[in-house]
Amino acid sequence: MVARATAIPAVPQGKQPRNPISRKQVENVISRSVAVFGIVFGAQTVPWLLGQLDESYSLWLWVVVPALFGTLAIVLVLSFAKIWVRQAHSTFAILFLVVLLSWPFTIVPGAEVYTGPHWLYYLITVATAMAAIGFNTLFGTIYLFLAPLVYLVVRASPAGGGAGWQLATLESVYSLILGGAVMIIVTMLRQAASSVDTAQATALDRYGHAVRQHATEVERVQVDSIVHDSVLTTLLSAARAYTPQAKELAAVMAGNAIGHLRDAAAASPDDGTMVRFTTLVDRITDAASALSSPYEVRVRSVGTRSLPVHAAETLYSAAVQAMVNSLQHAGESGVSRWVAIRGIRPDGIEIVVGDTGAGFSFSDVPTERLGVRVSIVERVANAGGRAVIQSAPGEGTIVSIRWPHGSAADLGVSGDLLQVFEPGEGGAR
Repeated sequence: MVARATAIPAVPQGKQPRNPISRKQVENVISRSVAVFGIVFGAQTVPWLLGQLDESYSLWLWVVVPALFGTLAIVLVLSFAKIWVRQAHSTFAILFLVVLLSWPFTIVPGAEVYTGPHWLYYLITVATAMAAIGFNTLFGTIYLFLAPLVYLVVRASPAGGGAGWQLATLESVYSLILGGAVMIIVTMLRQAASSVDTAQATALDRYGHAVRQHATEVERVQVDSIVHDSVLTTLLSAARAYTPQAKELAAVMAGNAIGHLRDAAAASPDDGTMVRFTTLVDRITDAASALSSPYEVRVRSVGTRSLPVHAAETLYSAAVQAMVNSLQHAGESGVSRWVAIRGIRPDGIEIVVGDTGAGFSFSDVPTERLGVRVSIVERVANAGGRAVIQSAPGEGTIVSIRWPHGSAADLGVSGDLLQVFEPGEGGAR
């Protein structure tokens, strides 16, 4: 009797549901809003700036004004381009604080100082908002109080118009309230988005674990069925084969059984569930750290993309098999081992397992040794990917795995060491 696996529901249409909200989306919206907000307030500052040009040294104005307004424009462009966003916002915040500190030292002696708010006052809220984007919560909070405090001290001094402590405090508190509101909104949105990301990642991990268990059970039932119906019958027939005809029949049955097993290995259960690249990277990293010999793990530009669960399982198994092969055959003394994982365009991933060990020649490997061909190359090919083995005696070994399928040139390997195993070719280690 063969046990039956209980099916679990699949994700409709093979698509992973999109996040209703995520930390990245929130960061994009906030940074762009603050950048536009900065341009608007910067434009509002211009009339006040023009009215106070005679107070400060021309050299200071020629340096400060282009720097501040030019940085505002750069922040706007980078925020919409989604590159160096936090660096741009933090740069403006630091630049504004430096300008604010230098303000009292740039007043022309004997100049009539405007008694109203200085033109820099209208940019304090912009600076605190950009500090909330560019810095973490602690440094953003420090900046929130530091910038109005500096303005208060300067504003109450003769160089700042001698507004008096009461008026200077009123202006500083007003800017503190506005900046504090922005800081609270940014912090709350970040925390909410992070909670949603964490909850969804946890749910996907749990569902992915359930799917993996289900796929394993389906595969076990299938293999059990093959062993019971085909392999066991073949073994019984072979044990009773005393005549040439019986032996020939047993050989045919054995060939059929091997074909059934190969088909079972090629079949990849796919219910449409997706797994994030980061989850796959974490599993490979954990596996590398658990091995007896240390592996240097390098991860670059993986991103938040996803791949089908059966492909993730295949890539994970192939990478672990490559690492185990290295431990078994590459030697131990003075051998360096590494695993490099990176995202590739448009929505793929590449895993490279390498060592500087003994290496091997493919022509010297007996054809009955199926390790690399079955465990890595064919399995990756069945999942829609491609594996390339690069090795030579004394030159180490590099196993490059890419999903989805890519050419050998795409994998970046070439030269005399290049060997590509296609399904059906000879075996390897």
